[in-house]
Amino acid sequence: MSTLSGLLSVGVIAFVNRQMIQRTDLPDTTLWQFGGLLLVLLAITSGTQLGLTALGHRFVYALRREMVKRLLDTELRDVERLGQGAVFASLSSDIRSVTLAFVHLPELIYGGVLSAASFAYLAWLSPSMFLATAAWMAFTLGIGWLLLSRLRRHLALLREAEDGLYGQYHAVLDGFKELALNRDRARHVYDGDFDTYARGYRDHFIKADRFHGIASNWANIMVLGTIGLAFYLAKGLGWSDADTAATYALTLLFMRTPLVSAVSAIPAQMAGAVALAKVEALALARFKAGFDGEAVAPSVAHASSTAAVRLAGQWQTLSLQDVCFAYPPKPDDPGFAVGPLNVTLRRGETVFVIGGNGSGKSSLAKLLAGLYPPSSGQIVLDDSVRAADYQADYRQLFSAVFTDFHLFADLLGPEGRGARQDLVDDWLDVLQMRHKVATTGARIGNLKVSQGQRKRLALLASLLEARDILLLDEWAADQDPLYRRVFYLELLPRLKRAGVTVIVVTHDDRYFAQADRLLKMDSGRMTELTGASRQRAGKDALAEIDGSGEPLGEPR
Repeated sequence: MSTLSGLLSVGVIAFVNRQMIQRTDLPDTTLWQFGGLLLVLLAITSGTQLGLTALGHRFVYALRREMVKRLLDTELRDVERLGQGAVFASLSSDIRSVTLAFVHLPELIYGGVLSAASFAYLAWLSPSMFLATAAWMAFTLGIGWLLLSRLRRHLALLREAEDGLYGQYHAVLDGFKELALNRDRARHVYDGDFDTYARGYRDHFIKADRFHGIASNWANIMVLGTIGLAFYLAKGLGWSDADTAATYALTLLFMRTPLVSAVSAIPAQMAGAVALAKVEALALARFKAGFDGEAVAPSVAHASSTAAVRLAGQWQTLSLQDVCFAYPPKPDDPGFAVGPLNVTLRRGETVFVIGGNGSGKSSLAKLLAGLYPPSSGQIVLDDSVRAADYQADYRQLFSAVFTDFHLFADLLGPEGRGARQDLVDDWLDVLQMRHKVATTGARIGNLKVSQGQRKRLALLASLLEARDILLLDEWAADQDPLYRRVFYLELLPRLKRAGVTVIVVTHDDRYFAQADRLLKMDSGRMTELTGASRQRAGKDALAEIDGSGEPLGEPR
């Protein structure tokens, strides 16, 4: 349609040349014919623009969905490596840039097609004049290309500065309370990294606009220069007659606005190309429709597999066999290694994991849940099924509340269905939250509660999922002493009676007796505390193990 629109535009010029410039008499039908051509041109041009715009927005919608799906399918370590700033910038700024590229795409296509058709028409009118004007236009386009290449460079640098700027936005919002208390720190952040990235963004934006403006004005003025050249060639050198020169001028004037609009649309295309490159540079997971592990029924999970897969509701033991994981070192971070870890957990156990800060407890929790893939070793169910072979289904065994949890308003039951209201009410009573929040259907009405109460609501969401294993990372740390006692002495025994395997990362040494097993992490290594060492740990969670507990998987 763009090609047809461009050809028809040149056809209108040709009609004016033949019927209005070259003829001395104008028939009565000429005006009606001209009006009919304009109406057809209006319909086709409008249809082209509307079609491309609709296509563009559909593409952007699909791109946005695809990108979020790829993000959801990406491994946790890769997302942590990217950082929130880069991901958020791509989800917002890059998608917006692609949208603007498609919004301006009709201008570029129409201007390009019209220019090509017009030049073909000019070549047909006078080949000699066309060669001279083509050389002039080639010179014009060469200078314009140099300007646009500088524009593209600054757009790429602008995009890099934008990543840092979004990172600073997150730092200001996440640390708002601390910055409100310490104005010296607030000034340091404001005048430091934030100002550096903001100034870089400003400078590159100014330079990009500068080259864009020069390129647009250059194209505009050189089109007018081409008109002067055409008249000089026709009347000064006698290369053509006055009618041909007039048609040249009319054609070039007709080209002027679409050509300048096309040049003006190029920066949006460049920004869109940079944005798409940034999206791909994130190296997110490849897109695939659907979600792994959807609606896993225990009785049919991998029924066609040759392996006797025992997953939800059927497994009996979960073993870590020489499992290791390492955070790679960075210039400002020496890295950290966990393992080798060797332990076998039995279905229905209540297991406490203890240890000092930075000992590897949270890393162990993510390894157990399948969120971190082991660098070496393997996680095995019932000594026969490797968790890595059925990763998505393996993760379906777990529900968790991590220290940096996010609270979702929707409450889901097994297999992603809405939670039953009677179960919601029952657990709200157990969690002592019935009078604190209102639920509408399977949705929490008010999430603006204290951190301890938010953790109770996060636990509510995990309990309603009815998974085999419940993993709680420092869950009781924000609870008041009274409910902390309820949690350890009433809630955990209730879950044990229900057959739920509970893994609790905790520092609450006074409740260690409630655990079936006590595992201690120290510098990335695991030790199971038994006998006297367990009793000593129950009195002091930071007590040193003097040899009565031994690292699992190592020789005595």
